[in-house]
Amino acid sequence: MVQAKTEMRARARELRRAGRTYDEIVAELGVAKSSVSLWVRDLPKPQKTAEQMHTMREARWAPHRRTQAIKRARTKLSAANEIGAMTDRELFLVGVGLYWSEGGKSKPYRTTECVAFVNSDPSMIQVYLAWLALLDVGCERLRFRVMIHESADVAAAERYWADLVGIKVSALDKTTLKRHNPKTVRKNVGEGYHGCLVVRVLGSADLYRRIEGWWYGIVVGAQSTT
Repeated sequence: MVQAKTEMRARARELRRAGRTYDEIVAELGVAKSSVSLWVRDLPKPQKTAEQMHTMREARWAPHRRTQAIKRARTKLSAANEIGAMTDRELFLVGVGLYWSEGGKSKPYRTTECVAFVNSDPSMIQVYLAWLALLDVGCERLRFRVMIHESADVAAAERYWADLVGIKVSALDKTTLKRHNPKTVRKNVGEGYHGCLVVRVLGSADLYRRIEGWWYGIVVGAQSTT
């Protein structure tokens, strides 16, 4: 009996040195917590590892994060339902604003009246293509090119964008690779990184001028409401 108690005490001290809590030692040895306290009270309180601290933080914040995630999803769904079906005019105005904020524009020092749109957001690309279709810009006038960091999975990105716009990879223009800068800490990495897609419209000088005029009309219209 004495030997068994001695062995139990030695095991308790071993577990405590390994960073185990009183409750964990009690559960493993099946002894009273008071006995464990008596056996190991002279040992320093174990410090939690970084992994243990992370696990504790996650456990503490997980319910809050779940609640916030549900609230975000409900808000987004409610907002999406407020839009409903879009009229052609609504899509037209959205497209003009989208292009003027994200598309290529002619500069006073460099006249380039070419309709070209670059974006990494697939939903932006889809809305933009729907807008071009509304303007009767045929598929035969569209050219697509991927822009991506050279360290990424270029082939996968090309397949991704080609599938999105409904063409073969071979129909893409030559991909533009961004050279790697060792001093730069890149955050756009992983499976979700596909680079950007450039959508260019051939013979688009007249269309570009019209876009510029449409945007000016929107600005004037907005000013007249104030």
